[in-house]
Amino acid sequence: MSAPTGGSREDAAGGAARAAANLPLEGIRVLTFENFGAGPFGSMYLADLGAEVIKIENREAGGDATRNMGPYFLGPNDSHFFQTFNLNKKSVTLNLKVPAGREAFRRLVARSHVVLNNLRGDQPEKLGLDYASLADVNPRIVCAHLSAYGRDNERKGWPGYDYLMQAEAGYLHLTGEPGTPPARMGLSIIDFMTGITTSVGILAALVGIARTGRGRDIDVSLFDVALHQLSYPGNWYLNEGLNTGRMPRSSHPSAVPVQLFETADGWIFVMCMTQKFWVVLVQEMGRRDLEAHPDFATPEARRKNRDRLTVVLDEEFRRATTADWLKRLNGLLPAAPVYDLAQALDNPYLRTIGMVRNVPHPARADFRALANPIKLDGARLPSRTASTLGADTEALLRECGYDADGIAALQAAGAL
Repeated sequence: MSAPTGGSREDAAGGAARAAANLPLEGIRVLTFENFGAGPFGSMYLADLGAEVIKIENREAGGDATRNMGPYFLGPNDSHFFQTFNLNKKSVTLNLKVPAGREAFRRLVARSHVVLNNLRGDQPEKLGLDYASLADVNPRIVCAHLSAYGRDNERKGWPGYDYLMQAEAGYLHLTGEPGTPPARMGLSIIDFMTGITTSVGILAALVGIARTGRGRDIDVSLFDVALHQLSYPGNWYLNEGLNTGRMPRSSHPSAVPVQLFETADGWIFVMCMTQKFWVVLVQEMGRRDLEAHPDFATPEARRKNRDRLTVVLDEEFRRATTADWLKRLNGLLPAAPVYDLAQALDNPYLRTIGMVRNVPHPARADFRALANPIKLDGARLPSRTASTLGADTEALLRECGYDADGIAALQAAGAL
């Protein structure tokens, strides 16, 4: 792991070791039935924070679908895509369609705190993954259900993915330039936010159990999260009928200037979210005449005259390079360069803060990954690659009381 600013690699390693020895979710066991992005992204936060997250996978199906999702692989049933969402997790192979497999699963539930799935909304009850099905074996169990549309409505049996949610929740008409075809956001942000939202619900339920002693069901859907994230444009429409659309230059719908500007050699994003930052910008440009100009002096005036102001500021920004402007503006007002993916990940600042780290994999010692953004006592959370498919099956079954003969019987019954 790269050292933080002002520290040595030894300091960083020591901080990581201290964090690993005192992770807040240590002792919490989470069983997951998860595929693709939303569920695995959310449960990885729990794993990074010290929970023992155990993926329950079907060996015949090859486990989590992303184990075999290209284009880059790390051996059989393992890929870059899979590791992205499953660091710090264990793997057990069980087939719940076989009675012996269901019994083994229930034994694991008795020793666990959470069961998480991101299946279709009609599946948890059928597979016995809800609280009603598991309370008899563990009344303190938290059953978290992350689905596309929820478990209590006419869409509960529908499959669904992030891009569909962005489409139906209006995101494609909030992203991109006016007059162009609808465009999704560049990342699966609904998956990621739904995963994190589910983890927040799980953590809240675990705190509640300390008071009540009773577990419960938690439901979070991609669609609900997508709608909730409409935030203030959603409230503007619900209360005032304003249908916010795409803005030129990725502009903020109300604060001005908050947008892209073209420089001598590229682009810069400037965010004058407050009057203070507007004043700093025109002073650094040597254009104090704009500060008191009646068309630009107030937030309301700038919003009304947005297009005219953009022309004036474009002329100023084109006088220098992006790097020159950043030297003048950084630390004084919010501004950033506009990077492509390669530039963003090759940025030396990422190494300085330790956000890119080596996570050695058996098939690739130099495998790198992005660190969890949470720090404990100033140190990044520890990371290890996910277990190979079924690697932890025998150890966990023995913990549940199975001996060698019992495990062999499960194997013979098709439960593993």
